[in-house]
Amino acid sequence: MYLTISAQKMGSTYNSSVGNYVDYLEKENQDRLPEQREEFFDQENDSLSPQTVIVEIDANTAKLRQKDPKFYSIVVSPNKSELQAIGNDPNLLREYTRKLMEDYAKSFHRNQEVKAENLKYYAKIEHERTYRGFDKQVQENATYRGEIARLRNEIRKVERGESIGNVNELEKRIKEQERLAPHKQNGKLVAAGMKKEGPQTHIHIIVSRRDVTNTYTLSPMAKHKASEVELNGKMVKRGFDRDNFYQAAEKTFDRTTGFKRNYVESYVGRKAHAKEPGKFFAKVMGLPTKEKDMAFKLLKTMGVKAPSIPTNKVQIAAKIIKALGRGINKARGTGEDMGY
Repeated sequence: MYLTISAQKMGSTYNSSVGNYVDYLEKENQDRLPEQREEFFDQENDSLSPQTVIVEIDANTAKLRQKDPKFYSIVVSPNKSELQAIGNDPNLLREYTRKLMEDYAKSFHRNQEVKAENLKYYAKIEHERTYRGFDKQVQENATYRGEIARLRNEIRKVERGESIGNVNELEKRIKEQERLAPHKQNGKLVAAGMKKEGPQTHIHIIVSRRDVTNTYTLSPMAKHKASEVELNGKMVKRGFDRDNFYQAAEKTFDRTTGFKRNYVESYVGRKAHAKEPGKFFAKVMGLPTKEKDMAFKLLKTMGVKAPSIPTNKVQIAAKIIKALGRGINKARGTGEDMGY
């Protein structure tokens, strides 16, 4: 599960309206028949127009300063195994989204309980993703693509008589660069703008910074997890517990869909992997045999070379240390978001 929360981009180059973002989220619908389109939805409605989303979010900004974000973006991207487990069913994803927003509301630390019906949000399911310039695969292919472009330019010069060279040799060098490039898809080098293969279904959620009555502010970017502060002589609760939200999001998905999550796929496991790798591997080694075997398979997909199963405590320690030295950094470099 890949889950991120980000504030509306502010500044002179960005529009204060949500309109541009809504237009961006409509891109997949442009070439589809009406019955094939994914519509915006909220806690109660399955089909809402883009115009409704823009009007409702833009109007719900009472007492916000010009420099304040007017809305937040939540992106929820189930991984391949999670999507396969639910058959990539958009109806199940809509059900999950509504339950997820209940978890989001509960993560606010307020004097009065915040519920999903207190939120003004609009969500949309998308089924495609494209590689972008900052993706690891694109960046690691950049040197090879640059050399290929240079060689093709050299071939054109030779063919125009502007340079002396052997076209066949230059073409061989191009093929060699294509062979050496680390990331390919359907025989082609991965590049920015290329659609990612496999299931890519994900959910975009636009949530207003103000509650549904436009009375008070709800910011998930609050620095305080859960605290109290004195305001006008009264103790006021404040903050947003991201840790609680991310864990709840995962548990809600599993409960809603019946997905059986391995420890290394869990929020707790990924957090331990990043912050306490020794304890993480010790936990993996202590899993029941079937779960442990699956854990090592999953770790390989993350880029971590799983150590062979040791036979005594000394070997366990040695294997863990060796894995930490070569595998963890590699896994961290994959760009996988751990959801916190």
